Amino acid sequence: MKILAVGDLIGNSGVQKLKKELPVIRQNENIDFIIVNGENAGEGMGITEKNFNDILSLNVDVITMGNHTWGKKDIFKFIDHPKLIRPANYPKGVVGKGYNIYTCQNKKIAVINLIGRVDINVLSENPFVLAKDLVQKLKNEVDLIFVDFHAEATAEKIAMGYLLDGKITALFGTHTHVQTADEKILPNGTAYITDIGMTGPKHSVIGMDIEASLKRFETTLPERYKIAGGECMFNAVEFDIDETNNKVKNIKRWYL
Repeated sequence: MKILAVGDLIGNSGVQKLKKELPVIRQNENIDFIIVNGENAGEGMGITEKNFNDILSLNVDVITMGNHTWGKKDIFKFIDHPKLIRPANYPKGVVGKGYNIYTCQNKKIAVINLIGRVDINVLSENPFVLAKDLVQKLKNEVDLIFVDFHAEATAEKIAMGYLLDGKITALFGTHTHVQTADEKILPNGTAYITDIGMTGPKHSVIGMDIEASLKRFETTLPERYKIAGGECMFNAVEFDIDETNNKVKNIKRWYL
């Protein structure tokens, strides 16, 4: 079984790049299950109903979110859709689901979305405590567990990887929009990568217009961010699962 996780979609241009690359990769690589982070699809902040439907039209299995989950009010129209999950460590009572269980190739797959707390301006519950509890709850219900950890700090992601090593199938980081070259199988068998990168404008500052970004850094004035134009790139990670033991036997990074 092969599972593909696609890095943060940046604006409509990122969605269009997904439309171009995903069908080809799915066919050539025989991909069975697809996870896409969509929290920046709505012009960099949140996700619109059109974005959501465009992504679903590609037969994506799960759309994960992050710190911009509530960036577009459209989300309240489809927050309970089974293919959409938001960070599980938002406070209790918040609408939506932090994980869901899916069936593919006779395997039950749990996908969990978590958000970090280091240098992220979101009031959330402790992701480490919640992760342990969730994995304990799910371990006897499913065959595979994937975690999208939407976090800023490299150390926080690495620590989470070791916390869950041997308890989940794979953990991949999102949010920083820069693909890391540290894909590995951890000592107890969990596949790990710090960040899978982004799908959006190639010549940009993590997807944003270069001049607007420079002005913010040079002047410290609140220059309004906008999505960069031009050529887009596609970032993703492919996990090849050994179906006899449900472990990842190979990790492949995609940078197109």
